Amino acid sequence: MKRLFFLSMLASLALSASCSSRVVFGDERFDVYLPLLEGQRVAIYSNPSGIVGDKVEGWCLKGGEEVTEATAGIPFGQPSDPSVPVTYGPHLLDVLLEKGVNVSAIFSPEHGFRGAADAGELVSSSVDEKTGVPILSLYSRHAMMPDEADMDKFDVLLVDIQDVGLRYYTYYVTMQRLMDACAAYGKKVIVLDRPNPNGFYVDGPILDMKYKSGIGSLPIAMVHGMTLGELALMMNGEGWLRDSLKCDLTVIPCLNYDHQKRCTLILPPSPNLKDMRSIYLYSSTCFFEGTEVTAGRGTQWPFEIYGHPAMEDRGFSFTPRSIPGAKKPRYMDQECFGVDLRGKTLKEIWAEQVNLEYLADALAHMPADSAFFMKRNHFELQVGVPYVREMILERRPVEEIRAMWKDDVARFREQRRPYLLYKE
Repeated sequence: MKRLFFLSMLASLALSASCSSRVVFGDERFDVYLPLLEGQRVAIYSNPSGIVGDKVEGWCLKGGEEVTEATAGIPFGQPSDPSVPVTYGPHLLDVLLEKGVNVSAIFSPEHGFRGAADAGELVSSSVDEKTGVPILSLYSRHAMMPDEADMDKFDVLLVDIQDVGLRYYTYYVTMQRLMDACAAYGKKVIVLDRPNPNGFYVDGPILDMKYKSGIGSLPIAMVHGMTLGELALMMNGEGWLRDSLKCDLTVIPCLNYDHQKRCTLILPPSPNLKDMRSIYLYSSTCFFEGTEVTAGRGTQWPFEIYGHPAMEDRGFSFTPRSIPGAKKPRYMDQECFGVDLRGKTLKEIWAEQVNLEYLADALAHMPADSAFFMKRNHFELQVGVPYVREMILERRPVEEIRAMWKDDVARFREQRRPYLLYKE
């Protein structure tokens, strides 16, 4: 904790001295964390989001800038000038190797290290073709936890991955498993912090731990409003690691960041979050994953639309296709009728927070014999409590349902306070 306090003080001093408004990510702060890697074998936990710095040419946006109404719907990677190809900056892996760091292993999460796999698709361990560094998949048929042989490959784990701040977004679950193993084997963990694009609010129920799963592993609010660095501190401080162990943890904070900043990303954090508007809508439209209704996987606008082949014609339709990141989408090649949310303003979306009106609306426009919710309990694993499904099916007012988790939000806000690194 002394080390964390020192690094936090450095962050505060740099913030006050900085005249730039762009958020500086933790992975850009080489002067702070490279000395901690000297003489160490280093494993990284990352994916394509781990590019370093603001070195993006030919694109409309720069990472860490403020999102605006004009930029929220721009697809990640869209060139500002079609004649100029988009060129991204170097990945953390490449920068570390260039700087002489001994990178001995890569841990990869859901979607894989290169980020091409579908949601839930198993990814095998392999070797990075560019660098020859072994990739150890933690989303494979054989391993969701590192084993002793994996842990023998490194001394320090470096975490650099872009999260979106929702309890059912799985990157933090993999980080927790790695922290469990590091605590058990005496390995150090360094989190290179990144902004949380949904870090400006807290909403949703705290997970009932009887629904603990690979898409929800901690008793936290559904939208927790924390960075991965803050969440790692909370895992350590609340005794949430396996056997209540604590790992040797250091967090390298962002500069120029606070929780009210809405920062642009420069790459999709996962294949089906294609622009900033989809990231903001995700906390509401991802619920459709546990229903008969599709949220638009297999289109260019996943999580910004919803529909079903038998839904009443609402004046909008779409047809899911097999595309990269959605190889076998639900209702592939079938016309679906539904709702297009791309016309909503950012202020409207931000004010809604977790919005159950979309679920209620879809249910009201589905055939009377529709099961609506799938028989498997995926919906409960996402929302974390049993009462939301029950109340939606009873057509209870959405505000009545939201009132059920009001105390959870207040309690979690207070519980997380000691672990926050940035102003609320």
